[in-house]
Amino acid sequence: MLEFGERVDGYAVRVVNEREVRAGAGLLLVPALIAFFSACSTGDFTLARMVILAFAVDFSIRVFVSPRFAPSLVLARYLVRKQQPEYSGAPQKRFAWSLGLVIASFMLVWTTGFNLAGPVAVLGCLTCIVLLWSESVLGVCIGCTLYNLVHRERAQHCPGGSCEVEPRSASGSVSFWQVSVAVALLIGLAAAAPVVAGLDQPGVGPDRADSALTPSAECEVPDFARALGHEELWRRHNGCA
Repeated sequence: MLEFGERVDGYAVRVVNEREVRAGAGLLLVPALIAFFSACSTGDFTLARMVILAFAVDFSIRVFVSPRFAPSLVLARYLVRKQQPEYSGAPQKRFAWSLGLVIASFMLVWTTGFNLAGPVAVLGCLTCIVLLWSESVLGVCIGCTLYNLVHRERAQHCPGGSCEVEPRSASGSVSFWQVSVAVALLIGLAAAAPVVAGLDQPGVGPDRADSALTPSAECEVPDFARALGHEELWRRHNGCA
């Protein structure tokens, strides 16, 4: 009951349901994004600390108890209950989740124990967000890729057969014209950015003019924004520009 992964006929190693894992990553990604942007815009780390604590507990249960009892995966399992399971190897998932636990534990000590923020906290949060986004959106487990670098036995049953070296199919190739369209879009956005930046900021109501007259004391840039180099961004966000 507390074993990591489950035995399924036809699989040489224990496996986990990849659909459940991706759904769980998506469920963690949403609060991670909200907490990150909340901390960056307001300087209040209460929500960020709570999310980091929840992550640390969730990953601890995944690694040391069983994925079947991790709250995020319990909810994910319910959400995908009507979908056909797609199994992936459990050993590499355990390794990847162990990395997640290390990051969450470090962030918990850094932001709560040492009461620090700054670039280290930003880097830690962005790392978690990138890992969760890659897992939930792309179906790419970066930790599973690292597993093959430190283990003699390569991972088996990776999502989409990514562990096996096979010729690239035609559906996975990218043409010159497809890349050109993407590049043209980026160039167009870059050209439009100065024009958009020069537009007046939208009002939020009839009292917009009065709200722009913010007292000087309220326009004092906090230390966290200075540490991140976001003084101007903070002023614009708070109507102090």
